[in-house]
Amino acid sequence: MGAIVLDGKLLSLQMEAQLAVRIQAIKAKWSDKSPVLATILVGNDPASATYVKMKGDACQRIGMDSRKVILPESTTTDELLREIDKLNADSLVHGILLQHPVPKHIDERKCFDRIAITKDVDGVTALGFGKMSMSEPAYGSSTPVGIMHLLRHHGIAIEGKHVVVIGRSAILGKPIAMMMLNANATVTLCHSKTQGLAKFVGLADIVVAALNQPQFIRGAWIKEGAVIVDAGYHPGRVGDVELTAAISKCSAYTPVPGGVGPMTIATLMAQTIEAAEQYANA
Repeated sequence: MGAIVLDGKLLSLQMEAQLAVRIQAIKAKWSDKSPVLATILVGNDPASATYVKMKGDACQRIGMDSRKVILPESTTTDELLREIDKLNADSLVHGILLQHPVPKHIDERKCFDRIAITKDVDGVTALGFGKMSMSEPAYGSSTPVGIMHLLRHHGIAIEGKHVVVIGRSAILGKPIAMMMLNANATVTLCHSKTQGLAKFVGLADIVVAALNQPQFIRGAWIKEGAVIVDAGYHPGRVGDVELTAAISKCSAYTPVPGGVGPMTIATLMAQTIEAAEQYANA
């Protein structure tokens, strides 16, 4: 029996259909006004512009409004903070996304943490991370939440399993490690500087590759029957795992592309709609 393909593209389309129904219910309550996701793009990085466009396209598909804030490369930290403050104060905006990365001269963490917790639908604030880690209500980082949903949708057992996360970013590696821990997995958090990384990967029931280095995780390291979650995407349509050498050994895997990426966007949409529903019921 071949490995299960954890098809994030298919699941995201199913999610979008369900989200469109929820938006119609909100519009009926708000005299045809829709939830609004505000996206902030600073600078002219082509990849970031593409990601913002993809998120705007997703909003359009499900009937949700998006508001694009585009700022020049020269924008200062204080100027960006003022833009975030405006969106925080705007009752028509329900979710705020600050596209990562911002130009290096900007204090990204300070700007992330300026986003109101009720509008932090991408799960980037330190407060949101702390609440999520303590199993308190908060919007989790979109990619980790999407990964958890994808695994559960396909019936992948997490409780009691050994999960090895490779990558320690504040919006992927660290939050997915905490989510797995809260789901009763045993978690080992590694990174590109971990000594003996192959040994740790070889012990994993679930491997989450999130270090943004093409094919850094070799197929030979993967244990027989392991589940591979590859959150990387690089030129040549490859991820962080040498997948061609691992497919014959693993029990399930996320394709690249079409695995984790679509779930990130679908989760962002879902959490924005949830924020709008919370606002409507407040």
